[in-house]
Amino acid sequence: MTRTVGRYLNARGTRGATVAPDGSLAFRADTTGTMQVWTLEEPGGWPTQQTFYDERVSFVDWSPSGDVIAFGKDAGADEHDQLYQLDPNDRTIDQLTDRPDAIHEWGGWSPDGDRIAFTANRRSTADFDVYVMDIDTGEDGTAHGDAADATEPTLVCEGDGRISVVGWSPSGDRLLIRNAHASSDIDLSVVDIDSGDRRHVTPHEDAARYGHPTFGPDGEAIYCTSDRFGNTLELIRIDLGTLECDPVAVGDQERNGNGNGSWSIDEFELDAATGRIAYARNVDGYSELFVGRLRTPVEADTVPVEVPDGVVSGLTIGPAGTRAAMTVSSTNLNYSIYAVELETLADGGTPAVERWTVPSAGGVPLEQYHEPELIRYETFDDRDIPAFFTLPDDMEAGARAGKGEGDGNGTGKTPVIVDIHGGPHSQRRPSWRNRPIRQYFLDAGYAIFEPNVRGSSGYGSEYAALDDVEKRMDSVRDIAHGVEWLRDHPAIDADSVVCYGRSYGGFMVLACITEYPDIWAAAVDFVGISNWVTFLENTGDYRRPHREAEYGSLESDREFLESISPIHQVDQISCPLFVQHGANDPRVPVDEARQIADAVEEQGIPVETCIFEDEGHHTTKLENRIEQFERIGSFLAEHV
Repeated sequence: MTRTVGRYLNARGTRGATVAPDGSLAFRADTTGTMQVWTLEEPGGWPTQQTFYDERVSFVDWSPSGDVIAFGKDAGADEHDQLYQLDPNDRTIDQLTDRPDAIHEWGGWSPDGDRIAFTANRRSTADFDVYVMDIDTGEDGTAHGDAADATEPTLVCEGDGRISVVGWSPSGDRLLIRNAHASSDIDLSVVDIDSGDRRHVTPHEDAARYGHPTFGPDGEAIYCTSDRFGNTLELIRIDLGTLECDPVAVGDQERNGNGNGSWSIDEFELDAATGRIAYARNVDGYSELFVGRLRTPVEADTVPVEVPDGVVSGLTIGPAGTRAAMTVSSTNLNYSIYAVELETLADGGTPAVERWTVPSAGGVPLEQYHEPELIRYETFDDRDIPAFFTLPDDMEAGARAGKGEGDGNGTGKTPVIVDIHGGPHSQRRPSWRNRPIRQYFLDAGYAIFEPNVRGSSGYGSEYAALDDVEKRMDSVRDIAHGVEWLRDHPAIDADSVVCYGRSYGGFMVLACITEYPDIWAAAVDFVGISNWVTFLENTGDYRRPHREAEYGSLESDREFLESISPIHQVDQISCPLFVQHGANDPRVPVDEARQIADAVEEQGIPVETCIFEDEGHHTTKLENRIEQFERIGSFLAEHV
């Protein structure tokens, strides 16, 4: 049966839940085609749409009083978020910031709900400063802060690079600040709001990550995840008096084997008032969820909680620690909000997970989505590379592979799309992310191969560092060895292998088709880097130092960066190329697409471009997503 792209892309998702004091939820949903604010009072109830923009909403956060919801929104997917607050009772919206030339990154509500904190690059495009803004409360108790008459935000302290506020102290007098120097090197600081004094609380010699930080129950310690003591992320406690760090023993540690565990904790939340915690481990891409309570400052009693096999994200705990909410998804479960009642722990019971949202699956039933197989293949240095591999149904594969019978192209085998994730500190996981379009390709007869080459997150800090700077092209070699594995697979057509990826994955596509031109039938590059020098020169000022720490710097590594830039080896490209980009992309400027497309066309190689004037690094509008994938589907049908 022929299915259009729109039937797949009309699948909906609900993400980023926040819990009100009365237990109701706010979240983002793309029911209208772009992410908007919705609220829901009970599991399985009828949600209420609260915002109606053409542009996407980036986050939602309910105030401690439950009167208003904060949210962020940009324009044209340019990532220059402005902050707003919404009264869910009458749907009135107040704009809190009005500086479209600056990025505003949400930091959270104060414990009393009378102030908000955020960082913004108003002073300098390269540096984010810390601000606190009063949210006026009228006589009726309703928060109010319209940009026209609200108090101006107070500059608490100037920052360096892209710092962000990640929490308030329980007493409301200090802020917790995160500073990511690189994906593998993150620091935390505590800022006194009155004085602006900023104290570095994570001194370390080697690179270390500190994730999901929060103040502890007494406000005199910080709890977070860190790989300071080993290869993977574990839960630790930082004493703010002595700055001593101690691992926190949790109930599943023994099951995972060595020291801080064989697998990282990648989601963590703590309610300071009750000491209740929730966290998820990333086990070969799949999430394992645990909830519990701190028994001592460095010990926690936890129990496992059953969730659908897939990925937990956006974990949060509501006021008074009574309810944890999260997004759960899998390859056959679109993004849905689930909640756990933590009060059950007080009675010694095992909390159950309850599903709150059931978003539409669109035009394709969820049971028809294919689940991938987790495989490992050997690469050039005898290392095993994990990958997810999915074959189409036999009927679709046979029809697709036999399309050219009579002209010598019908092999009876299956073409395959090698889908390379971005990041590179990211990981292809069995979540809903991009699953509708993958199922569209599966139903069109393509197999899907999703490798987590060296440099991917989820397998420890050592694995993530294997592609840093001068080792960059080793990850490209991993892809080539993955193609060797595919070519040996009895179901795969070795002459019909497609290279496909976005962002950093787009660079990997361009690198693969220049370094290994003979193994590809076609390539699809989304918002990819074609020239490392022009990319670093033109990316956002606030991003450059962070990117140079991993990729190499213009000052010290320019010659190397030139040598690995696909634009300088464009004469090696021999397969047709599709290039997609957004004109408003602040991360990878659109000229990266234009220069590679022009250069490939000059070589006489078929190239097709798809550039949206109203999009950025991500294609956010449904009509644009449908157009780009319809065009990609036609492009592959013609050339593969």
